[in-house]
Amino acid sequence: MSDVTIRPEVGNDLLAIDRVHREAFGREEEALMVRTVRESGEPTISLVAVANGNVVGHVLFTRGTISSSDRRAWAAAALAPMGVLPEYQRQGIGSKLVERGLRECLDSGYERAIVLGHPSFYTRFGFRPAQQWHIRWEHSPPIEAFMAVALVPGALEGCSGIARYPPAFDPTENDEKSRA
Repeated sequence: MSDVTIRPEVGNDLLAIDRVHREAFGREEEALMVRTVRESGEPTISLVAVANGNVVGHVLFTRGTISSSDRRAWAAAALAPMGVLPEYQRQGIGSKLVERGLRECLDSGYERAIVLGHPSFYTRFGFRPAQQWHIRWEHSPPIEAFMAVALVPGALEGCSGIARYPPAFDPTENDEKSRA
C-alpha cells in the first residue's frame, strides 16, 4: 500500500490509537498499556500509520533495559505494542511502522532493540531469539518469541542478563489499573 504515511503521534491521535489496538488485538490490554506508558511520562517513540486521513496503525517504542548479574546494564528500545486495523493488515503497514521506528530508535541513540512477538514477522527486521546472547525477558514467554536486534553492529556482543520493559508494561500493574 503506497498511500500510507508514517508519522509521529500527535495529541488528537489518542482515540484512534486506542481503537487500533483494541481492534488489532481483540482486547483492551494493549490500548491500556499505551495509555499507561503515555501517562507515566516515559520517553517514547510513538508512530502512526495514516491512510486516507485516518490512523490505521501504531507502534510504540520505550526505554527498556538489559541488566546482567554483575550489575552492568544496557539500554534497549523496547518495541510494544504494534498494531494495525484488521482491514489494513497484510498490506505492509506493520512493516513500514517497524522499519521507521527502528530508524528513529537508532537516530535517538539506541544501539539495540527488544521485542516480544511473532518470530515469523520480526525476524525480517533482523530480530533473533534473545537467548543466543543469554538475554531473557523478566517474565516467561516462549523462548523463540522474545527477540533482540543490534541496531549498531556488535551492540549485543557481551550483552546478557534480564531484559525489562518500563513498569507500565507489568501485567499486574495493568490489571490493577483496569480494575480501578
